[in-house]
Amino acid sequence: MAVGDMKKEGQSLAEKQPIIAFKDVSKVYEDNGTVVLKNINFELEEGKFYTLLGASGSGKSTILNIIAGLLDASSGDVYLDGKRINDVPTNKRDVHTVFQSYALFPHMNVFDNVAFALNLQKVDKAEIETRVKKALKMVRLEGYEKRSIQKLSGGQRQRVAIARAIINRPRVVLLDEPLSALDLKLRTEMQYELRELQQDLGITFVFVTHDQEEALAMSDWIFVMNEGEIVQSGTPVDIYDEPINHFVATFIGESNILPGVMIEDYLVEFNGKRFEAVDGGMKPNEPIEVVIRPEDLRITLPEEGKLQVKVDTQLFRGVHYEIIAYDELGNEWMIHSTRKAIVGEVIGLDFEPEDIHIMRLNETEEEFDARIEEYVEVEEPEEGLINAIEEERDEENL
Repeated sequence: MAVGDMKKEGQSLAEKQPIIAFKDVSKVYEDNGTVVLKNINFELEEGKFYTLLGASGSGKSTILNIIAGLLDASSGDVYLDGKRINDVPTNKRDVHTVFQSYALFPHMNVFDNVAFALNLQKVDKAEIETRVKKALKMVRLEGYEKRSIQKLSGGQRQRVAIARAIINRPRVVLLDEPLSALDLKLRTEMQYELRELQQDLGITFVFVTHDQEEALAMSDWIFVMNEGEIVQSGTPVDIYDEPINHFVATFIGESNILPGVMIEDYLVEFNGKRFEAVDGGMKPNEPIEVVIRPEDLRITLPEEGKLQVKVDTQLFRGVHYEIIAYDELGNEWMIHSTRKAIVGEVIGLDFEPEDIHIMRLNETEEEFDARIEEYVEVEEPEEGLINAIEEERDEENL
């Protein structure tokens, strides 16, 4: 799905000037011929939280550095607010970068770190005082103005770096894996705080991470990258529920992936059996891959399941058991269940047609979007958790 399809208050992106745009941008290091980016195209809407997600070396930080002006594109054009900025120096771009290391000045206290850019601009001292206090309040560091950077925790240092990034209200804030140095609990807390801060400010955030859970939790829109290319883009729900290929399906969450054949629209064959599905738009008897997420598999009695598997191992993951089982053809199945299984027992697996996702071999994102548009139903607007619970109870009482 293309970014241009996003809607905001009834306006499509095409009707509004993108805040950042890449047009056929590539990056090649001439000294060794390494291709880092391959013909990248995207548009970013103002006021959204975007994430570039990928493994090390996928090109995500290179995109961030090109936006910031720290690297030049080898070819293509980069636009900020509709103006080409390829030749605009870093300090003339209305963007600010928060680095993984935070890049704070250790000899300065919190106040002076946050006020650094304003002092360079020779802003009035009273104005600096007001703006620094406001920025520190937004990142929950009131009263820390005189604290030494050396005496701050990792989370507090990150907040200082963010306060310094937002002090001038830039059009775009770039964040290069700023949470990676934090422990799990603090990283989770900061995910909430960053998301809330971005929504309060209404500033465009472009966030780089290799952590798929982080990307799913924080983003309005995700770009999944691999080997210098954007392989899929979409909302977190799009990316998770409709992975476009094997790479995305395995990189985002856990997946059971099996070879299959699309017999016809809405009928798929895998594991030697035919199952009703919700996908279409393919050729009759076309080879495909089938994806079923572990949490979509329900354990039943063997005779009641669509498939029968033998439990091999089981681990307790806190909120669920992670069960590994094998079917009679030797295919491995991962199941997430609140029910505990017994190693060696045979169980049934049940799933619904909408739990089966079909991936076409070597399909591009453009081809995927075109196929989806032909048969997908228009989604009903979300009604909230309370309404969903009430509807479920009404159905049970019928």
